[in-house]
Amino acid sequence: MKHSLTYNAKELKTPHGSLIIEGPISSENLASYEFHKDLVAFRQPDQQHKALIEIAKLPEGRIIIARNRHTIVGYVTYLYPDPLERWSEGNMEDLIELGAIEVIPEFRGFSVGKNLLRVSMMDDAMEDYIVITTEYYWHWDLKGSGLNVWEYRKVMEKMMHAGGLEWYATDDPEISSHPANCLMARIGKRVKPDSIPQFDSLRFKNRFMY
Repeated sequence: MKHSLTYNAKELKTPHGSLIIEGPISSENLASYEFHKDLVAFRQPDQQHKALIEIAKLPEGRIIIARNRHTIVGYVTYLYPDPLERWSEGNMEDLIELGAIEVIPEFRGFSVGKNLLRVSMMDDAMEDYIVITTEYYWHWDLKGSGLNVWEYRKVMEKMMHAGGLEWYATDDPEISSHPANCLMARIGKRVKPDSIPQFDSLRFKNRFMY
C-alpha cells in the first residue's frame, strides 16, 4: 500500500531556537540537510542519515523531522516491520511501524518528540493504518536522561500518547523479556474490520494468553 504523502509542518519555539517540525520529507530533501552529530542512538550519525534517506525512498516509508535552520535535530520513521519480526508475518498492507524516534539532548524536554508524532498524525492517510511501536528499555538513554527505567517508560508512554498510540498486550518474547518493554499501537479510523483480528493474532501467538 502506497502512502499519499501529505506534507505538514509546524513551528516549535524552544529556549535553544525555533524548530520546524515537518514531513513526510523526500529523500532528496533529507540528503540536502545537515544531520546533527548527537543523533547517535541507533548508529553513527552519517550512517543513520543514509538509512533515513533509504527509508524515505520506500513506497510506505515516511520520515518526519525536526530541524533547526538547516540541521536535523530530531526525527521519527515509519515503515513496514522488519521481515525478521513477528509483526511482518501477516504481510499486512495496512500495518506500519514507528521504527525509530530520536531527539538530540539539547532539545529534549521541550515536547519535540510529542510534536513529531502530532505532525505525523496530521496526515489523514494515517487513518488507513494500524501504527505500532515496540519499546525496548535497552534503546533508552537512561544514563543521559538520569531517569530510571520506569521513569523513562512513563516519558515514552506520554510521548506516544501525543500521537494517539496506546499500550497493547502481547506475548512477543522480546517484549515479554522485561516488564518495562511494551507494544503500543494506534488503529486508524478507516482500518478494515478484518485487519483488527489479524493484528490480534500477531500480538498473541500463544492463544492461552488471551
